[in-house]
Amino acid sequence: MSSDKASKDVTVLLQAWSEGDKSALDKLAPLIYDELRRLAKRYMSREKPSATMETGALLNEAFLRLVHWETARWQNRSHFYGLAAQIMRRVLVDHARSRAFKKRGGDARVVSLDEALVVSPQRSPDIVALDEALTRLAAVDERKSKVVELRFFGGLSVEETAEVLKISPFTVIRDWNFAKAWLHAELT
Repeated sequence: MSSDKASKDVTVLLQAWSEGDKSALDKLAPLIYDELRRLAKRYMSREKPSATMETGALLNEAFLRLVHWETARWQNRSHFYGLAAQIMRRVLVDHARSRAFKKRGGDARVVSLDEALVVSPQRSPDIVALDEALTRLAAVDERKSKVVELRFFGGLSVEETAEVLKISPFTVIRDWNFAKAWLHAELT
């Protein structure tokens, strides 16, 4: 099956599922599983090696939250994966915060984030520090925060991010560059 056909099939099934077709979820699950697993692996690759959550646990928790989100109206494949990335971020942040509170009495350790980190999958920021910085960025400019979430955490391309946010690819690039610089300044 071609990538374009698979993408259209996912979109059709997402929309059918949004409209209450329960059988659409059964057909959809095998089509989205590999991509959700890739997103989960991408998130986990940024975690410290000693992280207590495994890729499978992140994938399962995110999938359960997506499946039980009854009010969701999926527009297309990119919209779904963008929200899946957001949910995975929330799962990891909740997990990290709960570990920090249990282990260290509540103080999450803040680490610096350098410019290369935002575009390099080899180095990992502290997920809580990055989440807090993204929350501050969202207070300044919500769209730029969404661009980081979709590109950095979700692994979406410039074009996919533009589609989800309904903006031009040039605006995504401009927002991405601004957000990287802003986050660098915030976390160093």
